[in-house]
Amino acid sequence: MPLSPTPPQSSRGDPRRRDVAAWQLAGLPQGNDLEAARAWCRRLASEHYENFTVATRLVPPRLRQDLANVYAYARWSDDLADEAATPAAAAVALADWRQRLEACFAGAPNHPVFVALADTARATGLSIVPFADLLDAFDEDRSHDSLGTTVRYATRAHLLDYCRKSAAPVGRIVLALEGCHDAELVAMSDSICSGLQLVNFWQDIRRDREAGRVYLPADDMRRHGVDETALDAPSASLPLRGLLREEVEWARQLFDAGAGLVGRAPRGLRPAIAIFLAGGRAVADCLERAGFDTLSVRPTVGRWRKAGLAARAACSATLASLSGWR
Repeated sequence: MPLSPTPPQSSRGDPRRRDVAAWQLAGLPQGNDLEAARAWCRRLASEHYENFTVATRLVPPRLRQDLANVYAYARWSDDLADEAATPAAAAVALADWRQRLEACFAGAPNHPVFVALADTARATGLSIVPFADLLDAFDEDRSHDSLGTTVRYATRAHLLDYCRKSAAPVGRIVLALEGCHDAELVAMSDSICSGLQLVNFWQDIRRDREAGRVYLPADDMRRHGVDETALDAPSASLPLRGLLREEVEWARQLFDAGAGLVGRAPRGLRPAIAIFLAGGRAVADCLERAGFDTLSVRPTVGRWRKAGLAARAACSATLASLSGWR
């Protein structure tokens, strides 16, 4: 049966538009053609994530297609949520996508992304759970949009639960591609992925606030005497800086909790894990160098610093492997 994905309202009637949501029908393979679906996933990954090619060079070649398939799923899911004309349309699109996900893992893929992903699932024994968790996170975001309410998290535990659905699944999937399901290693991966998402949130406090999202635990805000109006100021107040100092330290603790994964993960994944861990720590350092004021400027890691981090992380992963860690 030919595949016939339906584009969102934003791109209907304009098939020539190369929209950022990747819904250009001309770029989709038609029919249950595995090779065409694989090629399309690779193209989607390389076009929509500029570092994808570089990142995949850090993993064994045999995993690169599987990672492209996984990325295509995550990218398409995110775009469904973000590019729909209304929150109600996003909810309908995500519900349809969830049905397609279930069909994929039942052996009946009906979309190019799922044709490719089904092949990965068959070959590696991937579970549907982390993929469904990602959709749960998107649904959570959309539910707030449909109600016109601000996304808030009462405690760190609540924010970590969101990270469990929105960030941790990616690390769990990557470990599973190498047959790694060890609970201790999965917990380390969860810590790294959560820390990465948190520092990314705190880089973008202003943008998230404008989008109706506050990724700072409400109880921590109260303890520091920070209310949400402080997030609208041109620069961070002293209480907000103190709050962010504490939150960044929390993220660093998460990175420390996951650091052992560099020497214990499947060997082929160690360089990539080391680089992502180093990158997260570098962002935390950037936040500190900016005086924890992410309202007046968005702290970023420079290109040359990224290159140096990559080199050091690769060396760290190599030394970890040579040390005999398992």
